[in-house]
Amino acid sequence: MKISLIIPMYNENAVIEQTANRLSSYMSECFDEYEIIFFDDGSTDGSRRTVENMSLANVKVMGSTRNLGKGYAVRQGMLSADGDIRIFTDADLAYGTQVIERAYEAMCDGQTDVLIGSRNLSKDAYAEYTFIRRMMSKMYVRLVRAFTRLDTSDCQCGFKAFSAQSAQEIFSACTTDGFSFDLEVLLRAKKAQKRIVEMPVSIIEHKKSSVKPMRDTLEMLFEIRRIKKKIQREK
Repeated sequence: MKISLIIPMYNENAVIEQTANRLSSYMSECFDEYEIIFFDDGSTDGSRRTVENMSLANVKVMGSTRNLGKGYAVRQGMLSADGDIRIFTDADLAYGTQVIERAYEAMCDGQTDVLIGSRNLSKDAYAEYTFIRRMMSKMYVRLVRAFTRLDTSDCQCGFKAFSAQSAQEIFSACTTDGFSFDLEVLLRAKKAQKRIVEMPVSIIEHKKSSVKPMRDTLEMLFEIRRIKKKIQREK
């Protein structure tokens, strides 16, 4: 089965060459059929050009000329992929590379439509987070579950995998371009009665977060309401 790996990137030039080399080596060792899609979300630091100039095998570089949001980048990458299993993860490889093979193996039996990485299922996943950030993350999960009835422990994890059919069906209907896109993806997966499974993941590579807990949590709650209403109006 062919695997497609989608990497959304926005101004990642500081790490993207290392990421591309690491992924190219890893994927060629672990998989017979694969593609890596770097989707550039309007970077202004030359990230796209860096990857293009590397001319790596089985690597595609796509993108937008302007910054439209991570949700847009992931969606376009997913819909452009042709793998039987399609995975997206962050450009800094926060969850490492071994998690890719674990997800692939978990989905090969065809019994899972959507696989979600969950930091809350790993004891050490938040080990290097500040106390405030840990508490905000846990509070956010509780709020999301209360507002959406999603039975998931970590909807915002930046590592998720989909069967080809599920990816096409879900992402072709999605319209959220920003960071709340994960919520729309999962709500649509639930509405379509997809088989959703969680897999423990840990943050291996840490970088300074741009998240502002209070502000972003409030924005997410408004987004949840908007997305729910939109999906409910659809037939």
